[in-house]
Amino acid sequence: MSGPGTDTRNDAGMDGVRLDAIFRRNAARRPDALALIDPPNREAFTDGAPRKLTYADAERAVARLALMLRRLGLPPRAVVALQLPNTVEAVIALLAVLRAGFVAAPLPLLWRRAEGAVAMTQVSARALITCGRIGETDHGAIALQIAADTFSVRYVCGFGTASDGVVPLDDIFSQADEESEDAENSSSQDAAIAVVTFDTATGSAAARGHTALLVGGLTTVLEADLSRNARIINTMLPSSFATLATAVVPWILTGGTLALHHPFDPAALAEQIREGADAVVVPAPLVAQFGSPFDAARLIAIWRDPQRCAQDAPSPHGAALVDVLAFGEAGIIAARRSEDGRPARFASGPRYAPHGASDAPMVLQITRTARGTLALSGPMLPVPLPETGVDPTENAGPQDTGYPCHIDPANGALTITGTPAGVVNVGGYCFVMSALHETMARVDAGSMLAALPDPLAGQKLAGAVGDPAAMRHALAVLGVNPLIANAFRDPRREPLDMPVA
Repeated sequence: MSGPGTDTRNDAGMDGVRLDAIFRRNAARRPDALALIDPPNREAFTDGAPRKLTYADAERAVARLALMLRRLGLPPRAVVALQLPNTVEAVIALLAVLRAGFVAAPLPLLWRRAEGAVAMTQVSARALITCGRIGETDHGAIALQIAADTFSVRYVCGFGTASDGVVPLDDIFSQADEESEDAENSSSQDAAIAVVTFDTATGSAAARGHTALLVGGLTTVLEADLSRNARIINTMLPSSFATLATAVVPWILTGGTLALHHPFDPAALAEQIREGADAVVVPAPLVAQFGSPFDAARLIAIWRDPQRCAQDAPSPHGAALVDVLAFGEAGIIAARRSEDGRPARFASGPRYAPHGASDAPMVLQITRTARGTLALSGPMLPVPLPETGVDPTENAGPQDTGYPCHIDPANGALTITGTPAGVVNVGGYCFVMSALHETMARVDAGSMLAALPDPLAGQKLAGAVGDPAAMRHALAVLGVNPLIANAFRDPRREPLDMPVA
């Protein structure tokens, strides 16, 4: 077993391993096995019929898209942003960006022009991959707006969109095989950064290399005891480190099948579970709400409000439930529940995966700061962007998550007791209340906005203003997250109809 002073980047044995290389080996090993499955209700929320891709199909699509991206003439290690629903295109695009030697930067799906342009500018993104319709929203148009506000962006590419100025990508699933470049030449480029994700509260970028992503995924695989060729159902949008580490990377590591579910249709999810699942990745508040269909598989429950986990009632799923505490984009702590269904306790110090096992790799170091907040360090933590002048191959020291915590002097158990000061969490999207109040004041100085508790979303925004319709229109023009505009909607007359994850 590794000790507290060990270089944890080597503990998991992942140095020098690349996600795309593992995926290619899976494709060579199981070309005819199902790799990716679309949501069965895909046509209800976006364009195109549901797809089922074998590993051979997926490998061809990744190779074709990687070739298309390289032919755009982007510089080596360019940042390519992704804003896609939970469909096979999202996974194919992520792998293709890595195959092409670029850096993938998935954007939260509900980000609009304001948040999107700030994020793209921060990482000097050169291209944006999107799609057409998601619900009633034209994401091709949104992508063009974001690109217009971002000096560095040269191309907007899209699936299922006919918008002028968007490079079409749908041919990667249908065109005949053509001569392709050597995939190894591009995917073996020395890139310290593989993926950049964004904190939805601050908009700050969290950059990670392949090792950090693989250690996060390995944590989930070991804690959930996922077997080779596992069938995983993912109900979370692939735009955060938590989702990549609990669904996409475990799928790559196990070489199994990833079935995608776009949040949230209970009937569609029940149908997917009936078709078979070894694990289902879900937002933690839905475990108790959804009921018996979850009994068919191990549950990997993501807590966007990690302080709620310790107070959760014992689960009838017992040890078949794995809690994943997500601390923004800083990192995750995964812990299988005890046989009686109670959340596992964890302490400060080194964290091994699976916890309590002998000879387990150390994946995380947990400490409590002098100001009483949780700090994380270790191989899964983000690294500085190259533009900062800091060597991005080196993990930074302990990173303060801002979450207040308490250590029980009797048993050393560490408990998260709240959220970072001034931050509210609405269905996985975090907001700084002071920033929201500034935005409201720009539109209408007489408006009011509050955060109220919500059993599913954690919190919800509720606003009051003289003319709600005018306020919603003004916020839409500003291009802010629609969750903010919908705070001024009467839910009895105008129900919210958009994905939240």
